[in-house]
Amino acid sequence: MEQFRITRLGHHGDGIAEGPLFAPLTLPDEIITGTVDGKTITDIKIVTPSDQRVKPICTHYKSCGGCQLMHAADDFVAQWKVDVVKTALAAHGIETDLRPCLTSPTGSRRRATFSARRTKKGASVGFHARGSDVIVEIPNCKLLTPALIAAQPVIAELTKITASRKGELSVSVTQTANGLDISVTGGRDLDGPLHIILGQFCETHKFARLSWNDDTVALRAAPIQTFASVQVVPPAGSFLQATKEGEQDLVTTVADIVGTAPKIVDLFSGCGTFSLPLAHKAEVHAVEGSAAMIAALDQGWRKSTGLKKVTSEARDLFRRPLLPDELNKFDAIVIDPPRAGAEAQIAEIAGSTVSKIAYVSCNPTTFARDAAQLISAGYSLTLVQTVDQFRWSSHIELVAAFERI
Repeated sequence: MEQFRITRLGHHGDGIAEGPLFAPLTLPDEIITGTVDGKTITDIKIVTPSDQRVKPICTHYKSCGGCQLMHAADDFVAQWKVDVVKTALAAHGIETDLRPCLTSPTGSRRRATFSARRTKKGASVGFHARGSDVIVEIPNCKLLTPALIAAQPVIAELTKITASRKGELSVSVTQTANGLDISVTGGRDLDGPLHIILGQFCETHKFARLSWNDDTVALRAAPIQTFASVQVVPPAGSFLQATKEGEQDLVTTVADIVGTAPKIVDLFSGCGTFSLPLAHKAEVHAVEGSAAMIAALDQGWRKSTGLKKVTSEARDLFRRPLLPDELNKFDAIVIDPPRAGAEAQIAEIAGSTVSKIAYVSCNPTTFARDAAQLISAGYSLTLVQTVDQFRWSSHIELVAAFERI
């Protein structure tokens, strides 16, 4: 076996040695031995461990692919995530104030997508092993809420009675005010007998809602999510922030950035994560590509009390971004695009006169690209707040403030 020194971590959390060669579950400054297989080092043994190395608290860590950095101290991981953002910005020549990372607590993930497969002995439910389609069962997962931990044997039972031995189910589970919201994809076509089975299963196990291949087959109780006291029933399988704590960190930072702006436009609004909390103090116009999510947001606003006016619009912001004359009607912009960023919409924002922007991102690379475009148009990047809802993973979220003086 050869010996290697780990110089840094890559964006996926793997250690990187000269080459570059990638070494999973290693840390900077560690000396390791291993075998080179293409661009990866396998059969790794730690010769000299980092002083940032800790014992993983989860019994599934070595086999499960859900976490990449549980072998590193929490402070190290938090700083590494800030440094990833800093590096992405530096690639565009951008420097700014980067606040310390806000990390969600253990046992706080309220949504997860499990892989499930029928087996000879019953069913296997969990996450995939690293770089494999093998399902690792995770009854002692340290990420998930107790409700999601308890859901795994129930999903196994569902898999046994509905799945074939050939395919794999993808089971999205979200904790709601009235029970679990279950959305299954990858299953066989829905027919009459299966519809009956699923309806009975939903009632027996007190799910709030059960969907199969994007069709809602049973609705026992409204799967309510609450955004700053406003109750919303999102469409099945729709996006929700991973933890309640992380959501609050994002919402609080966004609210601080927009300040006392009386009129706000919320782009890629989803079901109202930011729109509805902001409506306690400002008029908000919410824009989202999904008509079903906009309908859920609008219904939540109409059934609430004490909020200012919230208007909404279903619009594809990639093909039809809001133009500068539309944006200039507002005093602040909140934008929360998917991982690809919002290049077309940012180009239009750059041509506007709106003075404040709160940019929420789950991809430092595309965020840095969009930030460079805004800065070149005369905006200043005044702060970046990193938020870690996906503890021990390489996933990074952030909120950034832009101001036009």
